[in-house]
Amino acid sequence: MASGSNLQGEVKGGLPFYNYLWAYVLVALSGCLGNVVDGIIVGNLISEDGVSAINLSKPINQFIFTLHLLVNAGAGMLVGYALGGKDMQKARRLFTGALTMSVGSGIVLALAGGILFPGQTAHLLCNNAQIYPLALDYMRVLLLGSPAFILMWGLSTMVGVDGKPRLVSLAVIIDNATNLCLDIVFIQWLGWGMAGSSAATVVGHIIGILILLSHWWKPEDHRLVYAPRLLREGMGSGIIVKQGAPLAIASISLTLLMLSANTIVLGTLGRTGIFAFAVCMNLLQVYNLFCSGTCQTLQSLGAIQVGRGNSEGLRTVIRKGFRFITVSMVLTCLFVWCFPSLIVQLFGASEPDFVAEGIRALRIFALSFIPFCYIYVLMIVYKLHHHHHMALFISFALSLTVIPVLWLMSKCCPAYLWYSYLIAYGIEALLIYILHSLTIRK
Repeated sequence: MASGSNLQGEVKGGLPFYNYLWAYVLVALSGCLGNVVDGIIVGNLISEDGVSAINLSKPINQFIFTLHLLVNAGAGMLVGYALGGKDMQKARRLFTGALTMSVGSGIVLALAGGILFPGQTAHLLCNNAQIYPLALDYMRVLLLGSPAFILMWGLSTMVGVDGKPRLVSLAVIIDNATNLCLDIVFIQWLGWGMAGSSAATVVGHIIGILILLSHWWKPEDHRLVYAPRLLREGMGSGIIVKQGAPLAIASISLTLLMLSANTIVLGTLGRTGIFAFAVCMNLLQVYNLFCSGTCQTLQSLGAIQVGRGNSEGLRTVIRKGFRFITVSMVLTCLFVWCFPSLIVQLFGASEPDFVAEGIRALRIFALSFIPFCYIYVLMIVYKLHHHHHMALFISFALSLTVIPVLWLMSKCCPAYLWYSYLIAYGIEALLIYILHSLTIRK
């Protein structure tokens, strides 16, 4: 990573911004493309119900990601501030605390969900007798692999902040390539079914972790060091959690939304509806590649600019972030509107009812996710400007506004159920504008 005035000049020139951006876009692949790849392969090798089972399992994946955000997203920003201010002792202590908390939380989740209560967890998320066995097989392995998920995402954040975004890119590319190859091996050749799909993702993350750990092979290549002795001064868990809370709250709200939406859609539209919804949620993963990459870049480079007091550099980073997210969303939306049937059939849909419902839902959701991405990026901007109350409001409202709208639509006009997300995000954008006008503009 460049330092001092060199970094300021490079940010204006765009070099580190796009280095970090594409690295973090690839990092997002680790969290979401694994599910997309699983869905495509499962839909073609197992059944449409297999795709639905993966979607019903997504609240678990999102909850694991929430733990990562709570620990590593907050710690990543704090480490960026410390590195920007050249406080190496503080940066290393925060890094050590975050890594310890990541491993600990992952182990607890694996024991509770993967070993003690896998059946209860699956019943909580799926009440359909045809889909339940598939969901249980997938969820059990997913929960057992929790430590690998959190550690992969956490190390990716820290290695990027420590100046090696290209190593992060390499780790994530190999992670996902491994997942893709092992999906076919485990499901088709070894006959592991849904468990094999989930196991492939976990093994890919383990290999990605090993690659990221190579960052610490040479002492001169890094500034962050895992040093448990520094924890005698305190792990910094309070400030880490406080910093990551808005993002984590947004994520846990999204977890609740996934759980509620799956229940409402399955109860209202049945197997056809839940399959269409599963395809739409995979589309959200594609949008999330760009949204998450933009947000991580804003957090890392933006935090360093804030730490240096470089307001012009911060504005440049934010401007480039919004420009990138706009272009990527427009292109994604156009592709979905032009080729919806191709996307639905990619997930193994062959029955006419499944294809027709999937096409109708996809085109509506392609528009709905645009305001979602803008609002999410805006939350990061508020945090960088220390408008924490606005960031906290967005994190609560980002997903929770959808639940009542979705429920009302299912009761009053189920034929228009797919418009619930678009209506809810429009309402939230209006609320943000009003709250901004009443507080920030004062």
